[in-house]
Amino acid sequence: MYIPTHFAETRLDVLHGLIDSHPLGALVRLGDDGLAADHVPCELAPPSDLAPYGMLRAHVARANPLWRQDGAPVLAIFQGHSAYISPELFDLQAMQGRAVPTWNYAVVHAHGRLCSVDDPAWLLAHMHRMTQRQEDRQGRNWRIGDAPPDYIERLVQAVVGIEIAIERLEGKWKASQNRSADERARIAHAGGLDIASYRGAQ
Repeated sequence: MYIPTHFAETRLDVLHGLIDSHPLGALVRLGDDGLAADHVPCELAPPSDLAPYGMLRAHVARANPLWRQDGAPVLAIFQGHSAYISPELFDLQAMQGRAVPTWNYAVVHAHGRLCSVDDPAWLLAHMHRMTQRQEDRQGRNWRIGDAPPDYIERLVQAVVGIEIAIERLEGKWKASQNRSADERARIAHAGGLDIASYRGAQ
């Protein structure tokens, strides 16, 4: 990913924060038939000796060939907030009209190798954590145990887990950092998503 220095985000807590708040990742891999991408909700586990940048955990249908790519390099892309930015929000007089629209966005790229996990106990624990986290965020109370046990058992048998020990993390916050404070304020007021304030950038 092309990342100009002023758009680079390297703080691990900020990168993890975007993944945690936008957990639907696009897992990109190079297969026998070329590039392929699967959109998979991911759980982020904290850094450890085995995964110094954290661990991504997910599950896919057993029919999905993704899990058969055990050991293959993958790229997980997480897209945060984004917004179109109109030139009307810039200081056009100072720029003598030399302005064009742009787009603000925040993204994280997580690189690693895919590891398949075909273990019912692992899968069930993973599903419990994923479900509870999202239900809690929405203020809802549904739990895996609310469904019939035989139904859940069949579902667990129909999926395979995956883990990706993150080997490298890249973050890009294109967030009007190259605009003036007044322009950034107008962008934020217009709902144009001044990600610079969200990022903590000055």
